[in-house]
Amino acid sequence: MRDELIAHEATVLLVDDEPTNIQALAHLLRGDYHIQVATGGAKALEIATGDTPPDLILLDIVMPEPDGYEVCRQLKADPRTQDIPVIFVTGRNTTEDEERGLDLGAVDYITKPFTPTITRTRVRNHIDLKLKTDALERLSLRDGLTGLPNRRALDQRLTEEWHRAQRDGTPLSLVMMDIDHFKAYNDDYGHGAGDGCLRRVARAIAAVPTRKADRVARYGGEEFIALLPGTDAPGARAVAERFRATTAELGLSHARSLTSATVTLSVGVATRAPASDRAADPGSLRDAADAALYAAKEGGRNRVVEADPI
Repeated sequence: MRDELIAHEATVLLVDDEPTNIQALAHLLRGDYHIQVATGGAKALEIATGDTPPDLILLDIVMPEPDGYEVCRQLKADPRTQDIPVIFVTGRNTTEDEERGLDLGAVDYITKPFTPTITRTRVRNHIDLKLKTDALERLSLRDGLTGLPNRRALDQRLTEEWHRAQRDGTPLSLVMMDIDHFKAYNDDYGHGAGDGCLRRVARAIAAVPTRKADRVARYGGEEFIALLPGTDAPGARAVAERFRATTAELGLSHARSLTSATVTLSVGVATRAPASDRAADPGSLRDAADAALYAAKEGGRNRVVEADPI
């Protein structure tokens, strides 16, 4: 079961200001996990918030500032790292010390000198639990019909990219798409064919973006959405038009469409520069794209409409 859950080698971050302690733990765990090392709290926080965060942190308490307690407090206060399990590995062995560590959010407390077999077992148990939790979280962010990220996943990513755009001073674009006259399609061809249509369109539009940062999601029903970080208005318009054209090129028959003999998309696109309007929020970008989508439908469908720039 464990092998089925591990899509990558699990990573353990060892944090201790004594190199001999790190060496002992690394020797114990290296055969089973990828090992990261930090000899101070600041470096540990940098690694944990980086591009390759660990699956588990073994954290000493007695270190130069910040000490282990403060590192744990900051990890649990940061949404990016709050779900990484922390095990304190320390020479402090009083009940008060253990209680304080667990109150801060640590999942376990191992006292030095540690017993190798017990330490290895505790690490394995917490890694297994973390991987199972991660797998369930991934499933909750995936649309079961199309395999695309779902609305919850897209909304989370939109918030993250909005804050990144504010920080970096870059534009952020959002594209909302709706299959034209989809209710009539279901009524004419049946819901089974409708599901097949959704899957075909999803595969086609998911292949349009060429950058890793771009995200295409199913937003609900016959509606799809694409998030395009670092994309200005002309670039977003070009991608939006490719979404529309790619869907039309599928040539899926739609006898009851009032727009075309085949399945088509109406598309709304909006671009904002979050850094220039600190009063705005991610919802304002979504609302602008939605209003543009409504205008595309009102304007005859099978077209792209851009929201007014700000």
